[in-house]
Amino acid sequence: MLSGFKDFILRGNIVSMAVGLAVGSAFTALVTAFTAAFITPLLGWATGSIGTYSDAYFTLEGVRFPYGKLINAGIAFLITASVLYFLIVVPMMKITARADRNKPIDIKAALRDCPRCFSQIPGIATRCPNCTSEIEPDEKALEVAGLLPQQQH
Repeated sequence: MLSGFKDFILRGNIVSMAVGLAVGSAFTALVTAFTAAFITPLLGWATGSIGTYSDAYFTLEGVRFPYGKLINAGIAFLITASVLYFLIVVPMMKITARADRNKPIDIKAALRDCPRCFSQIPGIATRCPNCTSEIEPDEKALEVAGLLPQQQH
């Protein structure tokens, strides 16, 4: 039982995920500190409020609502999300697209519905395997598969 747990913990993806979570939480703390130290005072100065707006609150029947802290957290979230998107997600999508560029195309992967029985069939199919109806193949699927008459020369 313990050896199974040891195998689970020492898997590469678990260790990578743990490192990613640690780096992510450190990055979040850094962005939160940057927001509290620079962004909120600048916004407080720009709006003419005294101090930072992160201390702003309103009172309703004796209950204090610190809405400035919510604004502060929202700004930190937007900064974190945009940095992660533009510095990690976009480059990884480009790398993945570049790696997939020379990958062979599976001509059966593009599926569509049969117009007669509505079952899933390949886009290049000329006959439905379920209801045996003759159908026109999807022009886009033929183009991707390189099966158009002008592409076969």
